[in-house]
Amino acid sequence: MDSNLNTYSGITAIILAGSRPGGDPLAQAMGAPVKALIPVAGQVMLAHVAQTLATHPRIARILVLAQQTDMLSGHPDMAWATTDVRIGFVTSGSGISSSLSAVLNDGKARYPVLVTTADNVLLNHAMLDSFLTGSDGADLAVAMVEQRVLLAAFPRSRRTWLKFRGGAWSGANLFWLGNGQVKPLLDLWQGVEQDRKKGMKIVGAFGPLLLLGALLRLLDIHQAVARAGRRFGLAARVVAMPQAEACIDVDKMDDLDLAERILAGQIRPHSSSTVQSGP
Repeated sequence: MDSNLNTYSGITAIILAGSRPGGDPLAQAMGAPVKALIPVAGQVMLAHVAQTLATHPRIARILVLAQQTDMLSGHPDMAWATTDVRIGFVTSGSGISSSLSAVLNDGKARYPVLVTTADNVLLNHAMLDSFLTGSDGADLAVAMVEQRVLLAAFPRSRRTWLKFRGGAWSGANLFWLGNGQVKPLLDLWQGVEQDRKKGMKIVGAFGPLLLLGALLRLLDIHQAVARAGRRFGLAARVVAMPQAEACIDVDKMDDLDLAERILAGQIRPHSSSTVQSGP
């Protein structure tokens, strides 16, 4: 990482661009060496996300966290990033939580930290504005999209849903780490990250009472996340994203096709601006 990053103050953005053990099925299907280098609408995934972050006024520095940093930084679509002193490439381990902890513990990243993923190719400034405004003052925040918001705009999109009282929600691959108090949560995440697509296993990691409340639909998602945060002495919140496409990351061929059509302007989320979510 460039030592000049230490001269910046403000929000650090971390892009998770690593490879899962055994390789990624979509990358293999597309003939890409790693998922972050799958081409989408004319350039690789990572370039879309990095450019959006680099041009947002509240992002002061960007770290790309991956096992094969030379492959990413050496790609022609990322040539511009290697000359930007705000951007660094950091070698990660095999686990998300342990890699984040290492970056935070050794001072490569300074709080507050925004975490996103290389497959979050539809990320734009409006989404960042919504999430950062909603996260201000929180120790921990996660972006979510309510089911009715997504389906009103993209009725054929299939997501993994967490069902709570009052609605079902899908993650939007945006996380806010406000300060060092979040470190115990990274240790907890290390134990459940292999089950990150199995929502109730994650909820259950915060305790049996919270799991019971979720399963019986006694809690809405805002109450559940706030209670989970209080277990660790944190002010935690869900940021309900008004942009339907915020939860469309690229995991499958259908996602890739949808993302390319959205980026090309061939389809637009016609209803997302009129459907409200959250309390």
